[in-house]
Amino acid sequence: MSDQQSTTFDEALLSGYLDGELTQAQAQRVRIQLEDDPSARALLEELRQMRQATISTRFPVPDDDQWDERPRGLASRLSRYFGLGTMAIWLVAIAVFALWEMARSSGHWGGALFVFGGMAGLGLVTLSVILDRLRTLKSDRYRKVQK
Repeated sequence: MSDQQSTTFDEALLSGYLDGELTQAQAQRVRIQLEDDPSARALLEELRQMRQATISTRFPVPDDDQWDERPRGLASRLSRYFGLGTMAIWLVAIAVFALWEMARSSGHWGGALFVFGGMAGLGLVTLSVILDRLRTLKSDRYRKVQK
């Protein structure tokens, strides 16, 4: 009978039993299983040891300056902002060039409007995010929180 119980016993209940999260009926079922099955008792003891090891493990907390995601050095800041500016100029140049080519060639204004609409939409969304960030920067009470 013990072999049949061990194959039908839900081992996930042991974790709930250990945490005190089971209903009365489930906890009683686990207690009966623990009385009858030495492997279930061994597994419960193993779970207790893992739980204790997890609770007692201490992890080093990084220094506050390691949480900061902004570029730290002058070269890093310059390359990031120069790169972002270059990409913005490139996107505008691509949009203008695409519009110019479409207007010049066979007058397909539908394609030009499609490209321009997509680029304008992307630009407006980006602009709205930048404006929101700048607006909330002044009143953000969490901006100095490092972690």
